[in-house]
Amino acid sequence: MHIKKYDHNYSRRMFLDRLSKGAMAAGVLTPLWPLISQAGDMAKAYPDELLSIEGYTKGKVSTGDVITADNVEYVKDLLDPVAYHQVSQMGRRIKIVKSTTDVTQMFPRDYLEATLKNQGKAVLDSDGNVRTTDGQRWIGGNPFPEAKTGLEVFSNLSMSWGRYDNDLYAIRDWDIGPDGKQQYQYDFCWAEQNTAGLVSGDSPYMAGHEDKLRYQSVWFTHPNDSKGTSFLNTWYYDQRKFPDLYGYLPAFKRVRRFPTNQRFEPLVPGITLFLSDSWAAGDPMLTWGNYKIVGRQPMLGAVSGNWHGDKDNWEPGVHGGPEGVTFFDQVMELVPEVVVIEAEPTGYPRAPVSKKRIWIDVRNMMYVGYCTYDRRGELWKAFEPSYGMRENGDHLQWGWTHVHSYDIQTNRMSRFAQVEKVRGGFYSGVNVEGLYDKYMTIPAIRRLGS
Repeated sequence: MHIKKYDHNYSRRMFLDRLSKGAMAAGVLTPLWPLISQAGDMAKAYPDELLSIEGYTKGKVSTGDVITADNVEYVKDLLDPVAYHQVSQMGRRIKIVKSTTDVTQMFPRDYLEATLKNQGKAVLDSDGNVRTTDGQRWIGGNPFPEAKTGLEVFSNLSMSWGRYDNDLYAIRDWDIGPDGKQQYQYDFCWAEQNTAGLVSGDSPYMAGHEDKLRYQSVWFTHPNDSKGTSFLNTWYYDQRKFPDLYGYLPAFKRVRRFPTNQRFEPLVPGITLFLSDSWAAGDPMLTWGNYKIVGRQPMLGAVSGNWHGDKDNWEPGVHGGPEGVTFFDQVMELVPEVVVIEAEPTGYPRAPVSKKRIWIDVRNMMYVGYCTYDRRGELWKAFEPSYGMRENGDHLQWGWTHVHSYDIQTNRMSRFAQVEKVRGGFYSGVNVEGLYDKYMTIPAIRRLGS
């Protein structure tokens, strides 16, 4: 009799054993990050059952298959509870593609190089903020590629959202009501400018902004009754501090400051997107607390193949729901290992959220799933991203492509995609010259509104 060293349940036992012991090293057959540092190919860190959907499901699901209500039970434990509900009850379909093993296909190039160069140089100081080992602000890349605690894992999300020095996302949003019909459609722009941890220039810091981590603004360009609505978030480097939030509302023709708890409210009517949802880390990480690692497992994630550059304006096709327009067309792959983190909004006593749960791909420390729970502890919202490599001239850029933001309690879906351009003449781009002066100041959002 031939006994397999790595049988079908070997990985499950390994993950459970590490979780019970509090061990954090990623990888099953060998530690993951040293392997990445040496070659960039992650396949040797995992047995076949974690790199092949065929191996994991014992042949019941194959690469190229589409997950529907007919076969979703075979992968139920690989989906977050909202995605499982959508496939089993709402007509959602997910195509399965081959697992990514080349790490360069999961990072922006400069950010990956900074992560490799700066590994081992990050610590959490006595307040919980990320510092270099000599006490400076962070210098770029994932600070903890081999994270050992829940807060270290989450630092990789918080320090750089889009993983470029700056980015401008032209976004088209469709809001679908409980009856499956479109109720709202918005065009808006989302811009981010990091001031620390810069990876594309000569210095990791933006001069003159020494106490800041990032600036982030959002402005709406369509329809006319929302056109000009704009918000500016100013984040301090000290993650214990709440951001300054200013907004311009065309109806009042003035800029006003908003209270901190506005982070848990829709930006405009009909949309399910809150500022707190951004990148599953939309609030400073130390205004949340009780970070816990609650699981390690494989998962289906939309980490590659989801850029629709062959479509008009990069807009994905749609399907599912009562009217066939609730979900974007999407591909997912078997992610060999995610770490599951839970946290509570300790800095927001009136928050409508009691906790959030985030599934983070240990290969690049980016989230692939995110759910929030209401004050009663009931499942409330899911914010599910898709990623891919997109063309930009002669270069390929890795980043997010579209998001499903779904309120399971009201059965409302906001699905939005990064598109080539939106009404108002704005185009998507990264490392844009002059982005801060154009879009990241109070005069800028007043100008955008008027």
